[in-house]
Amino acid sequence: MFLIIGIIVVFGSIIGGYLNEHGNFAVLIQPNEFLIIGGAALGSMVIGNSPATIKRCGQMTLGLLKPNPFNSTAYEDLLQVLYKVFQKARKDGLVGLESHIVDPEKSDIFKAHPMFMHHTQAVALLCDTLKVLLTGAVENHHLDEIISSDLEQQHHEAMSAPSAITKVGDAMPGFGIVAAVLGVIITMSSIGGAASEVGEKVGAALVGTFLGILMSYGVMGPIAQAIEGRIASEHAYMLVIKTALLAYARGDSPMSAVEFARRGIEPEDRPSFAALESMVRNRAA
Repeated sequence: MFLIIGIIVVFGSIIGGYLNEHGNFAVLIQPNEFLIIGGAALGSMVIGNSPATIKRCGQMTLGLLKPNPFNSTAYEDLLQVLYKVFQKARKDGLVGLESHIVDPEKSDIFKAHPMFMHHTQAVALLCDTLKVLLTGAVENHHLDEIISSDLEQQHHEAMSAPSAITKVGDAMPGFGIVAAVLGVIITMSSIGGAASEVGEKVGAALVGTFLGILMSYGVMGPIAQAIEGRIASEHAYMLVIKTALLAYARGDSPMSAVEFARRGIEPEDRPSFAALESMVRNRAA
C-alpha cells in the first residue's frame, strides 16, 4: 500500500510542478525513450542475474503491496507455537515430538497456527533443528553454528534481489544518457529543418535523461530499500526462533526459553511478559 502511495507522491509532485510551470505534458510521452531505457534495464538484469534472482525480484516487489507480515500478531503466534512445542517435548520427550516435526503439516500443534505455517522457512528452521536435537546430544556452540549458518545462507539468498534492483537502478541514469545521445544523433540529422522541429527532437532526447534519473532515485532505489527492510524483518523473526531453540537446548524450561525469545523482539512488536504468560498458559491449556 505504501509503495503505491509513495510512487503517486513522487510522480504527482514532479508532474504537478511541471504542469504548474505551464509545461506540455504531451512532450513527456515518448514511447521510444521508454523502450530504450526500459529494454536496456531489463536486458541488463537478465544478463547479470540468474532466473531465480529475477523471479525473486518480482515476488518481493509485489510483496511490498501487502502489509509487513512480521508484526506483533505474528510474534504472538510464534511465541505460542514455541511454547507448545517445548512443552510437548518436556512432557513426552523429543521422541514424543517426532511425529510433529517430521510432518508438521499434519501436526495438531502446527495446524492450530496457520500464520506460523505460512512462513515455510521458519517452520523448516524449527523442525530441522529439533530433528538435530532428536538425533543425540549436540553442544550449544555447535547448534549455534548450525543455525547461524542456515540463517546466513537464507539472508544472503534473499539479499540478492534488492542488490540486483539497486545495481540496475544505479545504471538507469546511464541508460537515460544513452537515450538522450541517440536523440541528439537523430536531431543532428534534422539540423537544417525548422527550429520548431529541431526543438521538439531535442526535448524528446532530454526526456530520456529525465526518465532515467527519475526511475533510479524515485522508484528503483526506494523499492530496493523497502525490500531490504522486509528482509531485515524476516531475519529478526528467524533470530527469535534461534534464541528460543538455543535456550531450550541448554535445558531451560519452556517458559524461560520463550521469555528469552520475547526479549529478542523489537519493542514495538514485543508483547509484555504478563501478556505472554496469559497467552501461553491459557491457550496451551
